[in-house]
Amino acid sequence: MCNTQRIYDEGFTLIETLVSIIILSVCLTVIFQLFSGGLRSVRLSKDYTRAIFYAREKMEEVLLAEKFEDGVWEGEFADGFKWKSEIIWIEPEEEEKRPVDMFNITVGISWNEGVREKHFEITTLKIAEKLKTEKEDVKRET
Repeated sequence: MCNTQRIYDEGFTLIETLVSIIILSVCLTVIFQLFSGGLRSVRLSKDYTRAIFYAREKMEEVLLAEKFEDGVWEGEFADGFKWKSEIIWIEPEEEEKRPVDMFNITVGISWNEGVREKHFEITTLKIAEKLKTEKEDVKRET
């Protein structure tokens, strides 16, 4: 009898086993949630990095154009990212005479992240050679 009593004293009770299993399951649940949150962050970071790359690419394309005119242009990349570029001529004040034209250029990139749409935008100013208007051409001819 003494031998069997010793075996029971050395083992775990059912309550101790259940408590340890519950603690283990809670810890594993927290670890898996942290891991999935990290994966979401990596995917979001990858999408923003791609949007920055696309925005810079479109901005360079716009800045290398020979002529600048007011307008809005839109398009889509092959992987679902959409772009929109807008050029706005900055009109000089009445008393201000400038030998160049100034343009505000905005390039926006948007993409879908599940049911939500994400957006990234960059803006710059461009100083370009002044476009000749009909009035200036008439003045020069006379």
